[in-house]
Amino acid sequence: IYHNPRCSKSRGACALLLERGTEPEIIEYLKTPPSVGELRELVAMLGIRPEQLVRRGEGIFKERYAGRTLDDEAWLEAMAEHPILIERPIVVADGRAVIGRPPERITALLDRTDA
Repeated sequence: IYHNPRCSKSRGACALLLERGTEPEIIEYLKTPPSVGELRELVAMLGIRPEQLVRRGEGIFKERYAGRTLDDEAWLEAMAEHPILIERPIVVADGRAVIGRPPERITALLDRTDA
């Protein structure tokens, strides 16, 4: 799980994983940001474009990126440079990933990997 301990949704996702008997590998992505390559893999597993992983409510987004048109690679570079821009939590299991908003997405992912 790509986790931000200050985020209630992220903490809830960790609790949900533990309730389901899954001991998650926790990556505090603000302390150890993913590389551009890792972000590229994540968006591929999520099945989305990089721009769809960007948190638009963050100050750095409003200051530097609002109203700009960036290509996929530029968005990946922006998130690698400013990991606070990465939507959270992201749960990865068996080569698939979901953004845990709402938490039911995590349950659906776990149900598919258990099957």
